[in-house]
Amino acid sequence: MTTPVFVDGAAGTTGLEIVARLEAHPKFEPLVLDEAHRKDLKARREALNDTPFAVLCLPDDAAREAVALVDPASNTRIVDASSAHRVADGWTYGFPEIVGRDRIAQAARVSNPGCYPTGFLGLVAPLVRAGLLPADWPYTINAVSGYSGGGKALIERFEKEPDIAFRAYGLTLDHKHLPEMQVHAGLEHSVLFAPSVVPAFRGMLVEVPLHLGAMPTEPHADALREALAEFYESSPVVNLDRNTAVSELLLQRDAKPDDTMTLRVFGNEGGWNARLIAVLDNLGKGASGAAIQNLNLMAGFAETASLRL
Repeated sequence: MTTPVFVDGAAGTTGLEIVARLEAHPKFEPLVLDEAHRKDLKARREALNDTPFAVLCLPDDAAREAVALVDPASNTRIVDASSAHRVADGWTYGFPEIVGRDRIAQAARVSNPGCYPTGFLGLVAPLVRAGLLPADWPYTINAVSGYSGGGKALIERFEKEPDIAFRAYGLTLDHKHLPEMQVHAGLEHSVLFAPSVVPAFRGMLVEVPLHLGAMPTEPHADALREALAEFYESSPVVNLDRNTAVSELLLQRDAKPDDTMTLRVFGNEGGWNARLIAVLDNLGKGASGAAIQNLNLMAGFAETASLRL
């Protein structure tokens, strides 16, 4: 017997990938409303209240409206893939490696992390927690993503304008990911975030450059690497690659879905400058894979069931 999961917003990129993983899952099955009913308020309300689990793959305002449709007496447990509840009271941040698997397992409301924050927090949060990196440092993020992270509009633009080689955005220095990165890393200041997009469908590289020698704690790149290796030692999803001899890191135009995340720490001679880099699939650990991982923990199933590892 399988457990149904209602996917609200299954027509979008993230929703489609979640449905595909649920269809391959040994213990879950997706519940998706047909085209005639997917925007019908009554049908959505019934599905949200009558299904043990629901995943919201909706814009922020629509996700808040969906949560309001759930009866307070309902036992439905929710994973929200939007950014609406990532720093909201009453919601558990859905990054089990950072917040703890037990908290996810017991939560009724889980907010899936953003794709860029997954890379940043995976690198920085454990090191701030360990006291190796200062909480009051002005952190900078340089990041590049495949165009699928921008949803249908950006996908269509890149496919219709094949001459686009690189797209920098967020030039107002404001971005919806900033609050969750600051809050869940335990930082005193907001980060300086420089996101960009390249003509690859999926994939993401998130880099945090650090002048370690200017920090009061003067951490060494080797110490950061060892701390991350120890922190993720038991994780089946996040891993630390100790190989520092590589000369380049690449994103592939036709990369396959992947729900893992690989972290690296590169240091200069002396170890006082470092480049912390996370490579992940923005639709995998950065979105759909994370949602499945959280659902597995909430339902008491194997954490990696149906993940593409």
